[in-house]
Amino acid sequence: MKWTDSEDIAIALVEKFPGVDPLTVRFVDMRQRVMELQGFSDDPHASNEAKLEAIQMAWYEEWKDAQG
Repeated sequence: MKWTDSEDIAIALVEKFPGVDPLTVRFVDMRQRVMELQGFSDDPHASNEAKLEAIQMAWYEEWKDAQG
């Protein structure tokens, strides 16, 4: 996965952190969680606020769906 794979990253984050509301996670912490995902293989320095925001919003949508 790369920073631009926001949907794939979001699905992986929901699976790994099912009880976490993505809107409560700071970008610094989210960046670290993304880098620790199995299958993530992008340059850590390639992240930026826009990419992290896209991941957060995709994660939030996946999380809402999982809440039922």
